Amino acid sequence: MGGHGEGTTYKGVTIHQPKRWHTITGKGLCAVMWFWVLYRAKQDGPVVLGWRHPWEGHHDDHGKGH
Repeated sequence: MGGHGEGTTYKGVTIHQPKRWHTITGKGLCAVMWFWVLYRAKQDGPVVLGWRHPWEGHHDDHGKGH
């Protein structure tokens, strides 16, 4: 089979250690994902939880003619 180097074999499947850049990139993308999830939760949390309707957004006047 392909792949050389050290790894852990379990029931005939060998799992190789990831390269350092894979680990760093994965952690960085994980952080970006959680920042995005928390940002969206801050913006849309009450709507998702049912505390507010989406059409009850902001209360500024768009014009006196409405």
